[in-house]
Amino acid sequence: MINNKWKHVELPFGNGRVKIKAPPHADALKLVHCAALADPEKTIENSLRHPIASPSLAEITRQKVRANKNAQAVIVVSDNTRPVPYKGSSGILEPIIKILSKKGIKNLNILVANGTHRALDEAELKKFLPDRIFAGDIRVINHLCREKHELRLIGKTPRGSEIWINRHYLDADIKILTGLVEPHFMAGFSGGRKSICPGLIGEASTYIFHGPQLMADQYSDSLNLKKNPCHEESLAMARAAGADFMVNVTLNGENRVTGVFAGDMEKAHLAAIAKVKNDNAIGIAHEYDLVITHAGFVGINHYQAAKAAVEAAKAVKRGGTIILLANNTDKDPVGSSNYKAVLPLLRRLGPDGLNARLGSNAWAFIPEQWEVQMWARVLKKLGSCGKLIYCSPQLTGPDFEADGLPGTDGGSGLEISKDTDTAEIAQSMAQRAIEEFYAENTKGRIAILEEGPYGVPFLKKTPKRTID
Repeated sequence: MINNKWKHVELPFGNGRVKIKAPPHADALKLVHCAALADPEKTIENSLRHPIASPSLAEITRQKVRANKNAQAVIVVSDNTRPVPYKGSSGILEPIIKILSKKGIKNLNILVANGTHRALDEAELKKFLPDRIFAGDIRVINHLCREKHELRLIGKTPRGSEIWINRHYLDADIKILTGLVEPHFMAGFSGGRKSICPGLIGEASTYIFHGPQLMADQYSDSLNLKKNPCHEESLAMARAAGADFMVNVTLNGENRVTGVFAGDMEKAHLAAIAKVKNDNAIGIAHEYDLVITHAGFVGINHYQAAKAAVEAAKAVKRGGTIILLANNTDKDPVGSSNYKAVLPLLRRLGPDGLNARLGSNAWAFIPEQWEVQMWARVLKKLGSCGKLIYCSPQLTGPDFEADGLPGTDGGSGLEISKDTDTAEIAQSMAQRAIEEFYAENTKGRIAILEEGPYGVPFLKKTPKRTID
């Protein structure tokens, strides 16, 4: 079936790459290349000195120490599901720590914004945080959303969400947020206020914020803040908790820094959003019968891979097919026990039945049910589980069926040696799925979403014809 006219395509696969071949008429949907900063280290330093709508970090620290010589600082960092450059030549942490230390801060906490995700162990933290953090008197703390003694209730949002925030964050004299701004399939964009909500909130704070009504809202979508209830709840909680300074970055397809946005939590975030909105949207002239995509860096488990599926669904025809590659390297390649508890309902009830069940008065809210609702969006567009082909070496056979994962196991029937590299296994799964689709749909429109969850397809409006 494959001939020398088929295209050779490389796709990201976790931290590696996967090579596939696609029919010659397949369209490559890719972002316009965004050049990396020529000197990220210098740009970071300049951003800290000359931030957006804020005094410099040095000036903020000087004032706080003058008021309290024992002032405590906290730097909020993302967990291991985001490729934020925290160390190396493009690292944003050490320049921040250097300023804090120089201005007299002796009490510093690094607070990992795990949200409802599990705590990270030291080995996992050392993979993305600078070595010096573990060699001195800096304390690294995991946010624990279910530990009441680690949280404090500080009010309610206008919608009624209880605002439970990490106490270590609230107790700090200097509160600094860090992170990455990219498209987010619920909140419009990541970064900014999301370091606090959902990063540092208690589980009870998710009941409305990620409740079934907000998740089903048409405005809870990528690249959109207008009328987005998920964004509005997140911002309300972040404003209540407060932040003294923020450092966010934008990245290109190679995960290299393209912009640094420091300063006021809201205004610096909006500046980053303006760049992402321009860089991450992919205009398409029509929808496709097949979309091939990948879960990117974020797809460490099935829970996170939903992000890629939701974006791919925007490019696929109703009743079309999605092939999704994912390197699910997390300790549990599926996700938490809460997530696993709700997943089977989607297969059993279907998208409409799931949303009806979760929205009923008889349903008791289960944290992380929101991600199952995102998979429901995908299956609603595809029409059946058979139209989603999930290609993950870590989730095949009995594991795939036992957890009731939506879609079709891409490894079903493949004879794979235990010594085979995971990228090769994923390549075999995806290649077989592509060839099987092509055998039955030689003229079907095919697209390859090269940026996976980081590219957001949208249908370009056809210009109206004028009559001379």
